[in-house]
Amino acid sequence: MRAAAATLRETCQRRVHELGELFVTVNDPPPVCATCGAPLRVRKTVVRHGMTLAHGSFHLREKVYACTPACQTRVQHAPSVERLLPPGSRVGYDVMVAVGLDRFVRHQQREEIRATLASEHGIALSVGEISTLARRFLAYVAALHQASQPALAAALAADGGYPLHLDATCEDGRGTLLVMRAGWRHWTLGAWKISTERAELILPRIQEVAKGFGEPCALIRDLGRAVAEATEDYVASLDHGRRIPIFACHYHLLEDIGRDLLTPGHDRLRVLFREAGVVPRLRAFAREHGRRLGAAIIEGRDGLRTWLTDPHGHAQIPGGQSGLTIVRGVAQWILDYQAESTDEGFPFDTPYLTLFERSAQVVAAIKRYLDTPPTDRSVKTSLERLQTILRPVACDVPPFISVATALVGRCQLFTQLRRALRVDATASQPVDTRDATVASLKAIEQEVTALKASLHAQRPARGSGKDTRQAIDIILAHLDRHGRYLWGHAIPVTGRDGPEVRLVDRTNNEMESFFHTMKRQERRRSGRKILTYDLECTPPAAALVANLTHADYVELVCASLQRLPEAFAKLDAADRSRSVALRAADSSVQTETASLSTADRRLVRMPALSKRILAASQACGSRAVSPRQGAKVSSATDF
Repeated sequence: MRAAAATLRETCQRRVHELGELFVTVNDPPPVCATCGAPLRVRKTVVRHGMTLAHGSFHLREKVYACTPACQTRVQHAPSVERLLPPGSRVGYDVMVAVGLDRFVRHQQREEIRATLASEHGIALSVGEISTLARRFLAYVAALHQASQPALAAALAADGGYPLHLDATCEDGRGTLLVMRAGWRHWTLGAWKISTERAELILPRIQEVAKGFGEPCALIRDLGRAVAEATEDYVASLDHGRRIPIFACHYHLLEDIGRDLLTPGHDRLRVLFREAGVVPRLRAFAREHGRRLGAAIIEGRDGLRTWLTDPHGHAQIPGGQSGLTIVRGVAQWILDYQAESTDEGFPFDTPYLTLFERSAQVVAAIKRYLDTPPTDRSVKTSLERLQTILRPVACDVPPFISVATALVGRCQLFTQLRRALRVDATASQPVDTRDATVASLKAIEQEVTALKASLHAQRPARGSGKDTRQAIDIILAHLDRHGRYLWGHAIPVTGRDGPEVRLVDRTNNEMESFFHTMKRQERRRSGRKILTYDLECTPPAAALVANLTHADYVELVCASLQRLPEAFAKLDAADRSRSVALRAADSSVQTETASLSTADRRLVRMPALSKRILAASQACGSRAVSPRQGAKVSSATDF
């Protein structure tokens, strides 16, 4: 049955491909001239090759119309053809939409898209054509977004406005992508490639979004200097006297404070562990005992399980294979210090402090076990070896204890601040208009104010508490610097149901989550971990495609995804001389502020430039600029 079904499917696909040799004649009624209103005349009959999802691959015989020479109206194709095929293209709008959605929404590779088109629709395209169609799709999405601005702005205005989240991302300092999103609707309102993250490049983009979608009711940003200056300059440029609130991300504030607080001590602890070689020696110890146990490790693991369930097992370690497995398991428990990680990253996770704490706990436990030593000499020897490996951690030469003690004190201060701010690194504050949520925001502000007062009281004025004094000063300095951007997230707006209060997110995790998802999906598609090249080559309109996953956005711009090809065709209807994709290619060049952008790098690495500089330097008779012996000319200048 399966073989018969496969044969039938192959036969049907072959017949679909054979339909591409058929000729189809278009007999639309003559259109009317848009300039003079007279019926257009047939100028000529042409044959075109086309392919669409609805019709497959075909040859098309159509009439081309034109008005009188005095009217000078452009040549016009049959209306039914113009609704199917873009200007100068044989691939239909629906094929382009299918390729674009597969590429930027489903994140499929080119070969996958090509195979799907061939097997399901009988359309044969090369991988190069797939790439071209994907780029054209982005151009049409950007044009449709631009054309739909009035409808989108009206929807945002009906909500009472929108909080504008803005942030930029890059990979290895290249391919900087600036994105701005509406917080409550989660729409991407604008995306641009900028050379570097600078205020003079960000400010015009904020003004562009405000002009197209209306002034935002709030601005949410991280703590970067460039975006802070840009938002302040934008608010200062408004002339209506109403100050739009600017909010600093609570998560970024907490992360920034945590890094300043914990980085010196955590880095020092990491260096101490590396210099002492504790982790490599523990791994060697565990591997050696694994080889020593051999096949008996199964029996040893059963003994370890029995020991763990024994209520009196904490007092003494048994002998034999079970004892050796227990000692090996204790060493492995230290090596598994990453298990306590919450995947939030530093400074929310402090892995080397966790490693120290586990090592110190094992040192104390070994001392307890050796007070009542195992009867098996080999087990006792293994315990003593493990104690020797961990001996550097148990003393202060090197200064493990003093460094860890200071770091623990700073971690406690950081934990107090995190509890007061109530920030979860993996989730942003939910949008809610209930009084209980507004009250909780007030409670958070009061807790942070109380914490500030408490830190002032705890701060030692002089004496031995220098580290505590410095740690408290770091927290207070950050809170004072960003304090006026931290509160006031309950925004009064006038929505569909009249005046109401809506909450703005306390974090910019809206943007962080968007960028994280975008990069993760791009890694899935490309198979590359480092996305430097991909982010440089991907047009900024790729960030706009995420809007197509929001039903409210799709309804406003094209009613449904099935009607997206029709919406693209309407964009070309006003001017069929060039497609939207070709017009988008003539984009203006922005001012270059990067010291060595990709375009400049290609130029300065041309061998001709090195040769010309070398020739000019040698012409002046200077020896200092002569090339090294055997060096390549393209990189030979020796200053």
